[in-house]
Amino acid sequence: MLEKLLTFKAIVATAATIVTISSPGIVSAQSQGETELLAELAEADAEAATRLERELRNKWDKSGSATMDLLLRRGQDAIDRGELRVAMDHLTALVDHAPEFASGWLKRSEVFARMDQFGPAVADLERALALNPNDYDALYILGTVFEHFLDPKKAYEAYRRAKAIHPHHKEVTTALERLAPIVMGKEL
Repeated sequence: MLEKLLTFKAIVATAATIVTISSPGIVSAQSQGETELLAELAEADAEAATRLERELRNKWDKSGSATMDLLLRRGQDAIDRGELRVAMDHLTALVDHAPEFASGWLKRSEVFARMDQFGPAVADLERALALNPNDYDALYILGTVFEHFLDPKKAYEAYRRAKAIHPHHKEVTTALERLAPIVMGKEL
């Protein structure tokens, strides 16, 4: 029991650092096209947001290597089939060979989270957000980890940051609506 509590505290401390690191205003190495897409996404209506999200994800999921892109696709396909061990193998090979590719870390963190291995999931999220602090999906997954560990305030903050980048992210919006009464309190 004490070991689980210490592990939980270490995960929360690391994740709190991630939220701080991924604060808006941090400048990352972005391409001009990415900067423009992010600015458009923040102001877009729901229909345009869908198109912009697809463009951003396509940009973010390109490593510059056909082999690394294939590993990412194979990892995602395995996730979609529910073959988490296979996905983990592909994504571990990807992050080993392309450690500066944020999408590899993000996808592997998703697999770790689905396998209830939250320490490694948070470590991979930390790396993904250090490489791409604008990845709203990484912030969303971080929020789900905080929720899993019953920390609604930190989950709400992660979701709020994701929403600032992508105002029409459905899962983020739903999570914020679910947590608002808990975090903000209920009106009397």
